Amino acid sequence: MSIETLVPQSELSSNPFNKESFDEVVMSTYGRFPVAIEKGAGCRLWDTEGKEYLDFVAGIATCTLGHAHPALIEAVTKQIQKIHHVSNFYYIPEQGELARWIVNNSCADKVFFCNSGAEANEAAIKLARKYAHTVLNIDKPIILTANSSFHGRTLATITATGQAKYQKNFNPLVPGFSYVPYNDIKAIEAAISDLDEGDYAVAAIMLEPLQGEGGVRPGDIEYFQKLRKICDETGILLIFDEVQVGMGRSGKVWGYEELGVEPDVFTSAKGLGGGIPIGAMMTKKSCDVLRSGEHASTFGGNPFACAAAIAVCHTIEKENILENVEKRGEQLRQGLRNLATKYPEYITEVRGWGLINGMELQADIGFNAIDIVKTAMNEGLMLAPAGTQVVRFVPPLIVTEVEVDTALQIVGKVMEQIRS
Repeated sequence: MSIETLVPQSELSSNPFNKESFDEVVMSTYGRFPVAIEKGAGCRLWDTEGKEYLDFVAGIATCTLGHAHPALIEAVTKQIQKIHHVSNFYYIPEQGELARWIVNNSCADKVFFCNSGAEANEAAIKLARKYAHTVLNIDKPIILTANSSFHGRTLATITATGQAKYQKNFNPLVPGFSYVPYNDIKAIEAAISDLDEGDYAVAAIMLEPLQGEGGVRPGDIEYFQKLRKICDETGILLIFDEVQVGMGRSGKVWGYEELGVEPDVFTSAKGLGGGIPIGAMMTKKSCDVLRSGEHASTFGGNPFACAAAIAVCHTIEKENILENVEKRGEQLRQGLRNLATKYPEYITEVRGWGLINGMELQADIGFNAIDIVKTAMNEGLMLAPAGTQVVRFVPPLIVTEVEVDTALQIVGKVMEQIRS
């Protein structure tokens, strides 16, 4: 099915948009670019003025199947005609089907559903605290997280997030967190030793297999394997935040597969529903400690969101999308490395897994990642920053060889404009 079939040109730019009117009524909690997106199909977007963009943001690693994918359209259409929401007072067949797929395709034994990555991480934090009290007999549990991490925007998850800029003016923060450098096993060992005093002790270590917002920094295999050994020896829970890197984005279903270790608990959201809001916390039986009435979500695991996620899961399998992720990811990284060789005065490193990749800029060069993003947008390519000096490339997992080449050509054009 072609893009033209999915989005007739006559339907583009059909609704006038007024930025000033928008800003009058919507809170200014986002630093928005001056573009209003109206339509999407595949890896393409159109704004309200009819301009076309190649989408290498995908709703920030969320639109797994791109825009207007036939499988997702069919699934949500059928489900909304059947039933879209019912309370978790009752069994929800779609929820059970989705949980079964996740369990069959991961190291998890049980699944809890919610609406977002932050909620999934909140659930993991609560589970870790109860596990600390009821299994480890820790009165004042500490959860270790990494510097430059990102775990969400709720009070607990911004506290877990090891970046002061997200915490500013929101104190008092939630107690019970401590931070260590990422990929530094000695720092982990020191923290466990230093915090084991009186009623305090480390109960869990919560990390991203690859840091997304922290600059697209992959985890070190040796580090994570040693970490698993430490947790096995001490009883500390190992929690992975897979909100951004999970559901195929790394080239594997889950990011932990890139590291050769299994977490005790891990979380997902973003790509799970392909753009329909859904989050999940997965756990092994050994730490499945939450009981009836101790955690809940009104909308979590509703039939509509689960139907969308089921469609995403099945399409990943049927269309061999993981192979595409690996091939297109390698193509993208190689192309970006070629640009780094051509423009060494601007680009210092290219890194990532599958279709989550970062291009790090040199410091003190007179421009930053936002400048690259803005210039690329003018040329018809949507990119995202990951910090001030890293440009992030997270296209839909269905991106084609031609589309990756087009994106690389535009980035090359942007770099040439900057050089001149």
